[in-house]
Amino acid sequence: MPLFTAQVRPGQALGFLVLGATLHDILTRLKAEPQRFPKLDLIYEHTAPVAEPVILVLLNNGIRLRFDGPEQRLRLIEVLDFTKSHLTYNDRDVLRPSTTVQTTAATAQVLSGPTYRHIYKNLLGPTFPGEYIEPEAGDETGMGLYVLSYPGLAFSFPIQSSFWSPGKDILSLLSSAGSHPAASMAIFSGDSWADARERLFKQTLDPSEAFAVIMKGKETVPAEVRLVRIHGEGKLELIRSRSHVPLWIQLGHTSPQELVAELGPPDAIYRKNDQRMSIHKARQGIGGHDRTDPNDLRLHDDSTDTDQSSAHTATDDDSDDDHEEGEVAGNVSGECFYNYFYYGFDILVSTPTTPSPSPPSKDHYNSASVSKLIVPNDSSTRLVASKFILHGNVPGSYPFNRHRRCRWEIQYLAPKRGESVVNSETAFKDIESRLHEEWKSIYKNAEEAKARQRGMVLNRDWGDSPGSSCELLGGWEDSVGGKRPDAIGLGGEDVKGLGNTTLFGFPGLVFEVLKNGAVSGVTVF
Repeated sequence: MPLFTAQVRPGQALGFLVLGATLHDILTRLKAEPQRFPKLDLIYEHTAPVAEPVILVLLNNGIRLRFDGPEQRLRLIEVLDFTKSHLTYNDRDVLRPSTTVQTTAATAQVLSGPTYRHIYKNLLGPTFPGEYIEPEAGDETGMGLYVLSYPGLAFSFPIQSSFWSPGKDILSLLSSAGSHPAASMAIFSGDSWADARERLFKQTLDPSEAFAVIMKGKETVPAEVRLVRIHGEGKLELIRSRSHVPLWIQLGHTSPQELVAELGPPDAIYRKNDQRMSIHKARQGIGGHDRTDPNDLRLHDDSTDTDQSSAHTATDDDSDDDHEEGEVAGNVSGECFYNYFYYGFDILVSTPTTPSPSPPSKDHYNSASVSKLIVPNDSSTRLVASKFILHGNVPGSYPFNRHRRCRWEIQYLAPKRGESVVNSETAFKDIESRLHEEWKSIYKNAEEAKARQRGMVLNRDWGDSPGSSCELLGGWEDSVGGKRPDAIGLGGEDVKGLGNTTLFGFPGLVFEVLKNGAVSGVTVF
């Protein structure tokens, strides 16, 4: 196995592992080099996968990466075994290959980490005193850790608790012949580890700043979409990084050319050709319901858009490659999805449709704009953005790591006293309760509301590809899940999938919800 070779950049990066980079970015890069990174171990809290930190362990490389749950951004890089990677700082080896230290006249010990003397004399120089961490209760070895911090970088040295006292000359102890080498190294954003650990998963990180320093102006880093605000009536506000003004998208009106001009060309284009869910459109003509109601909240083929859009790339056999010769993004000839994997969303480009209704609490605000949202007479001759699919990239879900995580807020659900903002980290039971309250006035009674908003089961584990998984099943609890190839390539082993997810529809919104209550995806239409 070739060694991972990387430059240590305090407070910024370890090679291409850049603080602030997303879990999707890092995993995609690691999976591209399976010989160098053959074993990846993803650890997350199953009951709260988007609230608690996510840990990625590179077992064969001696590296551990910690990401926050809501944004899935890299917050901490830890080197746990210096012998499994070749690390340098300012072109000097952090651990010299086959370094030995003389312990007695007869024996020599191969160092497993850099010594304090090497760090002081050859790498970083002096720094302020660190802190001593006592051994955990019940630890029979009696070994504590002395953390020596530099700005954005820290080393941990094992020290016998019996040797430690607050007034002891720790630097003499660390540089003595009997001292231990560093057991680990941490790269973080902050002046010292003691300061950084308190806000490790809370501070705002903009990876473009670190990328700019590393690339030294050689390459332009595009602005990220940090948050999508859902305003209802087909209006979305995309909040971008680096002082870019927000991008507004009006479903039914924004053109493909406008999308490409603001977001760049899509990573892939997928032609939508699966109509198996169209049977649910016909339901409104059964049992006397023969009128066309634009406010009908039943799950039409909107419910499968999260499946179809994220399951294919431009290389799939059914994406009509033969008809795409000479076609460029923004000049498409038929209904298709624009896949933006690195933004975390997909956009359905099709002929205009009537927008979703205005939220009741915003009727007084939006009534003046209704006339501008009527479908024009020439709608059959032009294409517009008609649906927007936001992906949660929830660890353990079927589509994990196809897209980066996209965060969102339902802006028209203004929080009342004691309530929090409804966003991508909110448990679905709370989202459902708030949406029921918002939309209850459009139903005749509670029974109608319950019937319109009941869940529909989507099986994610059947078939050779996710594109064939639009199977409607009976009870959600009857599903026991299935097997699928592991999403991040853990040695090609099969693991238990989460089985079925459930789709819930509200005016202008369809939620795909996992069994643990996390929202895996949202379709806005």
